Amino acid sequence: MELTLTRTAKRKTYTIGRLAVDGEPFCDTLEPTWRDIGYGRPGRKIPGRTAIPAGRYPVVITYSPKFDKWLPLLLHVPMFEGVRIHAGNTAEDTAGCILVGENLKPGMVLNSNIWVHRLKQKIVEAKARGEGVWITVK
Repeated sequence: MELTLTRTAKRKTYTIGRLAVDGEPFCDTLEPTWRDIGYGRPGRKIPGRTAIPAGRYPVVITYSPKFDKWLPLLLHVPMFEGVRIHAGNTAEDTAGCILVGENLKPGMVLNSNIWVHRLKQKIVEAKARGEGVWITVK
């Protein structure tokens, strides 16, 4: 299964995106501020306030002690650890993770718990079919 996160609005305090599953629009996303911290380029990571670098990452579901639930986890994200896809509404609810929901208000995603549940369900179904799950962030 291929997830694609296309960042559509890079603002001073947050980043809005659109998540697609196997090419089909799925939901909106919210991340911290995007900063150009890629390999060989200028910029610097500000812990807890920086969106992950663009790239393609494997996704698994593991238990999160912080959230006390099973959540998607992105693996091998350069300069980051523990990047999850989880519920939240504003950039204050993420320290680098991807929040999913509906971008119905500027700088926010709403109905986040519903969208996390739906995404987890799709990932579990893909894994049950023996598929790998990847996310491309651009």
